Amino acid sequence: MFQPTKILVPTDFSHPSDKALGEALDIAKQYSAAIYLLHVIPQELDYMCSVDYCVDAGTMQQLQEKVTPGAHQSLQKQMEKFPLSKDVKIVAEVRKGHPAEEILKAQEEKDADLIVMAPLGRTGLAKFLVGSVTDNIVKSARCLVLLVR
Repeated sequence: MFQPTKILVPTDFSHPSDKALGEALDIAKQYSAAIYLLHVIPQELDYMCSVDYCVDAGTMQQLQEKVTPGAHQSLQKQMEKFPLSKDVKIVAEVRKGHPAEEILKAQEEKDADLIVMAPLGRTGLAKFLVGSVTDNIVKSARCLVLLVR
């Protein structure tokens, strides 16, 4: 029987991600597994343009550096929603890069034997982006992937 010891939980702080974390906590508690909670700040553009104004790469870098502390706070708040998080070892991490690539790297680095994630993310266009991230993870992960709806 499969008994996970290291569970990777990618999050975008959405309600579906909360559900995935809740499921991962239940599994971790049952099998005395550790959880690696991961948020990836997308770093897919070197610059951003809107109508007639563009933000250069340097400014984008400064903005992303300011986003990182907020992401750490959001991870902490997400964990605090679940009383069970006090009974399970959780390591939270923020990375920058392409979400699917960073999730797969984290799975390899942490030697996670299970990824628990939501198949959809936030709203609008992000649903399609996260959906494609999920598709890449399911196709490429070297461990089991549990999708939580």
